Amino acid sequence: MCGRYSLFVPPEELESRFDARFERSFTPTYNAAPGQSVPVVTDEAPETIRQLEWGFVPSWADGTSDRLINARAETLAETRAFRSAYVTRSDGGRSGDDALASDRETPARGRCLVLADGFYEWAPTETGNQPYRIAFEDDRPFAMAGLWERREPPSDDSQAGLDAFGGGIETDSDDDRLVETVTIVTMRPNDLVAELHDRMPAIVASDDERRWLRDADPVARLDPHPSDSMVAYPVSTAVNDPSVDDPSVVEPIDGAGRSD
Repeated sequence: MCGRYSLFVPPEELESRFDARFERSFTPTYNAAPGQSVPVVTDEAPETIRQLEWGFVPSWADGTSDRLINARAETLAETRAFRSAYVTRSDGGRSGDDALASDRETPARGRCLVLADGFYEWAPTETGNQPYRIAFEDDRPFAMAGLWERREPPSDDSQAGLDAFGGGIETDSDDDRLVETVTIVTMRPNDLVAELHDRMPAIVASDDERRWLRDADPVARLDPHPSDSMVAYPVSTAVNDPSVDDPSVVEPIDGAGRSD
């Protein structure tokens, strides 16, 4: 799985690398965690780097409390939670149970690139799970395959209908605001990550990034990124706490170095 990652590359470098501009200011993160807003490039607006909440919420879900942080590449087209975001119709629209509904009634969804420069995995040891950071040798940014969904709040008309039966219903819960969420696609690991975990994020080759956004069925092009240009090194268990988000969490622990 992928439950933590980093992105502290300067924003101008990210904009140049992905040929997109930030929609709003970017704050580097050394310990991105589920529930936080993370930078992505969507198929809806590939020229813009946007911020979506990490933790996918399908349009048919009853609420926003149960979020899906990862999606298995092998079953994207079959899994109910993800198939509408992954699969495209021949006319360029999204397929799914509500494909014929109006745009107003159907939340937008699709594929995206989740921007990162490293991710974390945990390996069991005699004293507990040891976190490792996995990155490219030069800490260059890369894109992880992702899916996104937009969940719109109830319309004024539907809320008025509830008022007629309930004598006036007012709420400020997450279910009554616009929520745009994202999940990271995972797959079998390369040789480096296999020593730590049986899954890894699906890193999209730079030449395939636009294909992931636009092609009809691009999952077949996903392969575990070769490990020969990547490194894995142990870091402090401080990364276990999502509130710890500073450069110290990406540093090798005392006595350890970066290794491939």
